[in-house]
Amino acid sequence: MSQAFSVEDYRRKARRTLPKIVFDFLEGGADAEHGLRRNLDAFDDWRFLPARLRDVSAVSIRTRIWEKDLALPVYVSPTGLNGILRPGADAILARVAARHGIPFALSTASNMSIEEVARAADGQKWFQLYVMNRDLADQMVIRARDADYDALILTVDVPVNGNRERDKRNGFGVPIPLNARTVADGALHLPWSLRLMRTGVPKLRNFETASAKTLSAQQALLSRQMDASFDWDDLARLRDAWPRKLIVKGLNRIDDAMRCQTLGVDAVILSNHGGRQLDSAEAPVRLAGPVSDALDIPVFFDSGVRRGSDVVKGLCLGVSMVGLGRALLYALAAEGEAGVDACLGIIAEEITQTMALLGAPIIEDLGPDFMTRVRTH
Repeated sequence: MSQAFSVEDYRRKARRTLPKIVFDFLEGGADAEHGLRRNLDAFDDWRFLPARLRDVSAVSIRTRIWEKDLALPVYVSPTGLNGILRPGADAILARVAARHGIPFALSTASNMSIEEVARAADGQKWFQLYVMNRDLADQMVIRARDADYDALILTVDVPVNGNRERDKRNGFGVPIPLNARTVADGALHLPWSLRLMRTGVPKLRNFETASAKTLSAQQALLSRQMDASFDWDDLARLRDAWPRKLIVKGLNRIDDAMRCQTLGVDAVILSNHGGRQLDSAEAPVRLAGPVSDALDIPVFFDSGVRRGSDVVKGLCLGVSMVGLGRALLYALAAEGEAGVDACLGIIAEEITQTMALLGAPIIEDLGPDFMTRVRTH
């Protein structure tokens, strides 16, 4: 039985469960990793101002996005190479998201294909697109459309790969390099090693189809060698080509967000890629209020979310939903599907408890008047 009562508990267990080279891939950031800490610390810029003597005997954390009801104001952020944490990880995350009534976003760098995940769970699914090669990107868009994904997420903050020093020092790659150090570490983390031996090395399944099977594309994806020429005109063409909801992820500026809105994008995600791209990029939560105030379309954010109270702070600042990335991956690595399920339950309980303590029985009640900014970092 799990003794985890918070995301941090799952993080500690994931660290014990995974070999160092794998945990560092999950945990690491760019350069000196100041951005990782900034993402976490930024939430303490705001302190709550609870309203008293309000009826909070029944708190609802349900929300509504694009005429669709969601049980929680969160979604599962797109994350790549999840199969290295647990076999079948993408399907696990999609199933748990469906059970909890929230969207799941599948990464281009997933270890299960667009089609496999579509069959694995019946919940709301979004597909995240990296553009490495225009023809391949067009094929991915068609496949996501044909597999009935509800939304397409274009990630725009990876024109080149961030300087991920942990991965460089460890020699991280897929497959994991076999040397004295990694073999010894694998022996010390036997359950993980046995799972990997039973299922085999995770593959980039979106590049295993007849139309997309190219070794150069897989290598480009692993090293984040994206098409750095992709620009606003290309985004406009993608908007014309994709018939459903289009989300742009990786924004850090009001003017970029407003331009997305002008081009007909349906939502934007403020994100610094979890601190993995540009180490000195601002924490997205600090941008949430100004961008939400400037736009008429939904604004989401991710990066550094570890508590239900972090989610509530984002909602008070005007965002519509909050993405969960590492928080759920820790639980996935630690305890598999049961861990992800329990972790989402913990976050839902924390959101409910925070709203009750604030005096806000429904999400629509939340606003900036429930907080004061102190900027301690």
